Amino acid sequence: MQTKSKVNLVVVHILLIIGSSVMIWPFIWMIITSFKTVTEATAMNPFRFFPSQLRFENYQGVIEQFNFFKLYFNTFSMIAINVLCAIVFSSMAAFAFARLEFPGRDFCFGIVLFQMMIPTQIFIVPQYLMVDKLGARNTIFALVFPGLVSAFGTFLLRQFFKMIPKELEYSARIDGCNIGQMFVRIMLPLVKPGLVALAIFTALFAFKNLMWPLIINPSPDAATLSSALSKIQSAYSVNYPRLMAASVLAVCPMLILYFIFQKQFMESVVTSGLTM
Repeated sequence: MQTKSKVNLVVVHILLIIGSSVMIWPFIWMIITSFKTVTEATAMNPFRFFPSQLRFENYQGVIEQFNFFKLYFNTFSMIAINVLCAIVFSSMAAFAFARLEFPGRDFCFGIVLFQMMIPTQIFIVPQYLMVDKLGARNTIFALVFPGLVSAFGTFLLRQFFKMIPKELEYSARIDGCNIGQMFVRIMLPLVKPGLVALAIFTALFAFKNLMWPLIINPSPDAATLSSALSKIQSAYSVNYPRLMAASVLAVCPMLILYFIFQKQFMESVVTSGLTM
């Protein structure tokens, strides 16, 4: 039995190593290509895996073409505001749907679920018209406008609030807590894993969002990292080394944040039961 268990463990580790290698391979190829010339990147005969020499001109050219400090500022401002709004508004709505009794509660929550079932592309036209009427195009507000209220966050946190025993709520009411005090002092700290999970998912969704920033913020000064990367490609040719260099610069901040908050990230995935 011990021998069989060890064999199974070895097989599982081999499969995990193979899977990890397959997943990390695109990142390795991206970094290697960023140091090549266009000829080396597109040559098939003879095929070149490594560049003949490391060329940092691709990074220099991308930095000269795009103001990456501005792109970083726009992107992470959008992420920070989206995360803050998702946590504040979704937690309040989720608490109301999970713990409070009021007329039309189930109907209102059904509307929230219905909004999650509809493709987000359907909302682009009305959202664009609303932002345009406000005169807020090419601003940070335009980027965060669709994420001011998160139906996904409301649904996720509602599940966490419903798992809290009702005895805690009864005890809080007996001790004289009103609804606001009970929410802030008792309920909110108990759903901290859910808040962390929502913050991480919201940040990832905002970071990889492409369509909305391209439409609402066409100005280079108001662009995000994802929309700026899409503009490197031309209609007839692609400078792959520069595109890969820009991709490395765009991915690095999120990788750094992942390594810093790796423990919280893994806990959020395990706790919420959701994956990317």
